[in-house]
Amino acid sequence: MTDTTLQLEDVVAGLDTAAPAAWNAATWFGVLSMAATSFALVSAEFLPAGLLTPMARDLGISEGTAGQVVTATASVGAVMAILSNVLIGRLNRKTVLVGLSALAIGSNILAAVATDFWLLLVGRAGLGIALSGFWALSFAVVARLVGANATGRGMAVITLGVSLATIAAPSMGALISDWLGWRVAMAMTAGLAALAMLMQLLSLPTLPATTSNSLADVVRLTRRRGIQLGMLAILLLMTGHFAGSVYLRPFFEQVTHLSTGPIAAALLAFGVAAVVGNVVGGRMADTNIHLAVTVTAVLMALAAIALVLWGAHIGVAFAFASLWGIAFGMAPVVLPINLSRAAPDALEAAGSLMITSFQIAITIGAVVGGFVVDTYGATGPVTLTAILATSTVLLALLQPRG
Repeated sequence: MTDTTLQLEDVVAGLDTAAPAAWNAATWFGVLSMAATSFALVSAEFLPAGLLTPMARDLGISEGTAGQVVTATASVGAVMAILSNVLIGRLNRKTVLVGLSALAIGSNILAAVATDFWLLLVGRAGLGIALSGFWALSFAVVARLVGANATGRGMAVITLGVSLATIAAPSMGALISDWLGWRVAMAMTAGLAALAMLMQLLSLPTLPATTSNSLADVVRLTRRRGIQLGMLAILLLMTGHFAGSVYLRPFFEQVTHLSTGPIAAALLAFGVAAVVGNVVGGRMADTNIHLAVTVTAVLMALAAIALVLWGAHIGVAFAFASLWGIAFGMAPVVLPINLSRAAPDALEAAGSLMITSFQIAITIGAVVGGFVVDTYGATGPVTLTAILATSTVLLALLQPRG
C-alpha cells in the first residue's frame, strides 16, 4: 500500500499525469478514513446548533453566550489555518492526522464534561485547531493517495462527509439532547472522532514530509496570480453563500410564506442536493476545472436571482433552493482545486491559504448578511448572494487558462 500511494514528489511537481482508472481497496479505505474524519469534525462543529437551549440552561448562561462556542471554534480555526502547516514542520503527515483526531476526541470530551462556560470554550478551541489542521492538509494528502488527476473525485468523497454532517448534526443533536442530554450528544462526537482515528491508523500509509513550510513560504505564495484569483473566487462565492443561506428560513417564512414543516422539507432538499453537488463537482473538476468553477458560480447566481424574483411561489422556492444546494455541494470540491492548480509544488501551503480564505468568507458572510437582513429584509441577503455569485462567474471567465 505504501509503495502505491507515496507519490508526493511526482504529485507536487505536477507530473502525475496518469491517474488510475479505478482505485484499489487500499486507496478507497484511505480516502474513506479521511471522509470519516471530515464527518466527525464537522458534526462536532455544527452540533451546538441543536444544543444551545439545554446547554445554556445547564451552565447558567444565556443562549446568546452559549452561541459563542461556535465563534470560538471558527476564530481559532481561522488563526491556526495559516500557521498549521508551519507548526507541523517535517512531522510524518499520518502522525499529524492521527494526532489531530486525538485532539478532537479530547476536545469533545472536555466540552462534554465542562462545568463552566470557559472550560467549554477551551474544548471548542481545541476542536477549531483540529478542524483547521485537517483541512489544511487534506488536499495534499488526497493527492498523494489518489494521484493528481483524480483529486476531484477524492475531495468529493471527503466533502461528502461535510454535507452529511451539515444535514445530520443539528437535528440529531437536538433529538439526542432531548433524550439523553446535551453532554451525551457532545460525547458521541468524541466517539465519531475515535472511529475516524482508528480508520486512519489502519488505512493510511506512512506519509513522510518532503518539505517543511515556513510562514514566509506561505506568504510568498500569495504573490502568484493564480493563488490570488483562487483566493478571490473563494472569498466572493463563499461570502455570498453564507450571507444568504443562513437567512433562507426567514426568506421562506416572509416571502414564500411557508410553515415550519415545508421549510424543513425545503432545507432537507437543499442538503440532499448538496450531496449530488459533491459528486458532480468532483467529476467536473478532474475534467475541466475552469468550467467547474464557472458552472458552480452560475448555478448559485441563477438560484439566488430566481428566488429574489419569483421566490413567492412555492414550486420556485423548492426548485431553486435545491439548485443552490447543488452549487454549495460543488464549491468545497471545485474551489480548493482551482486554487491548488496554481501551486502544484506547494500543496500544503496552498491548503493553509484555502482554509484561511474559507474562514474569512464565513465570517464576513455572517456579519454582512446579518446587517443586510436587518436593514433590507429577508430578500436582502439572497440579493447579495446573487451579486457575489455573478461576480464570481465574471472572475472565472476572465481567469487565465494556463
